[in-house]
Amino acid sequence: DMKTDLNLLLECLKYQMDCPLSQKEALITIYSICQQNSEASEYFREIGGLMFINDLAKSSVHCIVKEAALFTLGIIIESNVYCQQTLCTSALFEDLILFLIKKDSGVNLKRMSVYVILVLVSNNKDGQTYVRDTGCISLLLQLFRTTLSTSEKNLSDENIDPCYQLWSSVCSTLCACVNNPQNEDNQNICCSVFPYAKEWLESCTKPEIVRPICSFLGLTVANNSYVQKYFVSIGGLDTLAKVLLELMHDSCLSHSSMKLAVVVTKTLDACIANNSALGVVLAKYRTVSELLKLLSNETLSTGEKISIILTIGHCTEVCEENQCELLQNNGLPLMIQVLTESQDEELIKAATFVLQNCKQMTEQLSLKLHDNSLNVDNAEELDVQVRKRCLQDYWKKAKEILHRINSIEKEHDEERVQGEVFVDESPVANSKGLKSHEVNPDGPKKCTERTHKDVCSPQLTSKLNNQVLVPSVTSAPQKNETVNTMDAASTRQSEQRNIPCSVTELQTDSEPPSHNINGKTACGNNQSVTFFLPHLGQHSFCSEKTQRVKSTSATSSSHKMADLRCLGCTAGGLSLNSKNFTKMLQSCLHRCEHHRVILEAEERYRGELRRVAAGNNSRSA
Repeated sequence: DMKTDLNLLLECLKYQMDCPLSQKEALITIYSICQQNSEASEYFREIGGLMFINDLAKSSVHCIVKEAALFTLGIIIESNVYCQQTLCTSALFEDLILFLIKKDSGVNLKRMSVYVILVLVSNNKDGQTYVRDTGCISLLLQLFRTTLSTSEKNLSDENIDPCYQLWSSVCSTLCACVNNPQNEDNQNICCSVFPYAKEWLESCTKPEIVRPICSFLGLTVANNSYVQKYFVSIGGLDTLAKVLLELMHDSCLSHSSMKLAVVVTKTLDACIANNSALGVVLAKYRTVSELLKLLSNETLSTGEKISIILTIGHCTEVCEENQCELLQNNGLPLMIQVLTESQDEELIKAATFVLQNCKQMTEQLSLKLHDNSLNVDNAEELDVQVRKRCLQDYWKKAKEILHRINSIEKEHDEERVQGEVFVDESPVANSKGLKSHEVNPDGPKKCTERTHKDVCSPQLTSKLNNQVLVPSVTSAPQKNETVNTMDAASTRQSEQRNIPCSVTELQTDSEPPSHNINGKTACGNNQSVTFFLPHLGQHSFCSEKTQRVKSTSATSSSHKMADLRCLGCTAGGLSLNSKNFTKMLQSCLHRCEHHRVILEAEERYRGELRRVAAGNNSRSA
């Protein structure tokens, strides 16, 4: 019985005061029972065992008893919140300070004292206040600075090195002092050791050093603009960018370096998340291109991808240099690939955040479209200027196509209403056909409701409120009909028959021509992406052809309709790709206005690509 055992063990502690080894064994047994057992810890508190062990830690003259008593206190506090509240007093913090400053205190005793401080402040605002008011946090910062020195560290044997273990425990405790809940006062105090942390990162990039420091830095600067600016002012952001470059160089050979690069990326993001203007510091280190390389690693988890994409988003939010770097390194197709292939909602939101930044950039470029006062100093700057103009031209062409398709659809709808198109289908089938142009089968109302339900993370909400037009291939969206990018991505799998949009097609609608010069698709390869056209029914043919067959009989009409129908409209259910679909439309003698517009747009787009490629070849020559 658990209660009986705890009662007997408490009696053993009381009557074995002259036998430290017996007391140590009893303490070990107690914490093994109470570990992760809230009920046992609460009962031990009720019978007075918690306060007895607290007194024993202060009064015992035996170091092994002190260490065991402190460790047992930590286990019980960690297991039960009521025990934490009972012992969370300024008196206990002052006792722990004495253990830390005494010269005769060994490294292990200091470790146990730091562990008790850790569990007292974890998820406890009162504990965070006591650790500051008693001066305990200042002592922890001193240990952070002095416990490990460059000449004394032995990182190859960190698991048994007591000094490294003490330093690592101090880092963890400082993290708990500033986070969960966030404590700005403690953050402002802890930033005093940033110069020391910066020196550590500059002198050593081993995981045993980088991980604890990055965790401490990331939580200390989180949501605190004052601390973020101070960290940037001492060159901390530059140091992190350099560490990332070094780790990315090693990541080709080391899996651990790649994982550590993700840790550094999270810290970078914490430093600029609340003030994206600080991201301009990272432009000179080409951090965005390094993050894109890191994102292409196939071993990354979903959470790691989200962290990397959010960092890219914050880097490109207001910095034009980082935005151009994103486009120059094929970041846009990569974001579209993530958006179309991912099933994770948070990952889709993060990718949409980056795409929204790209959209804002193109809007800014449009204001500079007629500004010819740019100074072009070399061929590289000229190439960047050409890419920007091509990007703007693309958006104009996309809007023209949307306008023409909307006009055609409006004309077709009017013809149906006036009874100019006769179809041998039931009234129910006809009513369904009239709704075939809706992008979302749930209707515009439900689509809009679902769009508003897609709420991004607090930091992304203001960036993702705008909606992006996504034109369909086989049917044009109705006037002012918009589809939220995240909603379209999340519903694409279950509604492929209503939204036959492939990765290649999505690239055509949302990727600038400058990234397709080499013939690459949105996925970054040369493969044709296969898609399926929706089945439009036996009598879904072009309205301009129907006038020729109105007066014929029903039997002869069906044969003529098969000859006069557009091949693009009658290819339902066939497996097509971007190559053979174009050839099929080119060979069709009776293209409908809808597919004729698409074919003309593609021919203009290909001609534009050839023109840009010819210009690049002439400059390179």
